[in-house]
Amino acid sequence: MFQPLDPLLHSELRLAVVSLLISVEEAEFPYIKEQTGATAGNLSVQLDKLSTAGYINVEKTFKGKKPCTLCRMTDKGRKAFEAYVEALKSYLNVT
Repeated sequence: MFQPLDPLLHSELRLAVVSLLISVEEAEFPYIKEQTGATAGNLSVQLDKLSTAGYINVEKTFKGKKPCTLCRMTDKGRKAFEAYVEALKSYLNVT
């Protein structure tokens, strides 16, 4: 039986962001942008969606006089990602 896939994580860019953040303590906006190949505008929108859902924390700070946006996974986001991976396995018939 197929398990439902979290529609929030089923978006290619949001899944890429969460996949990056799951393995690091935090990541800066330019790094995520570079790794995903997203435009700044699209990435901002997707980060906002993940943040609103409680999957990530977004902290806006400064490095010297330059703005710096830091993103971190939340426990809720980690659990959602793990559930998403398990649901995908049901489609691949992998246990």
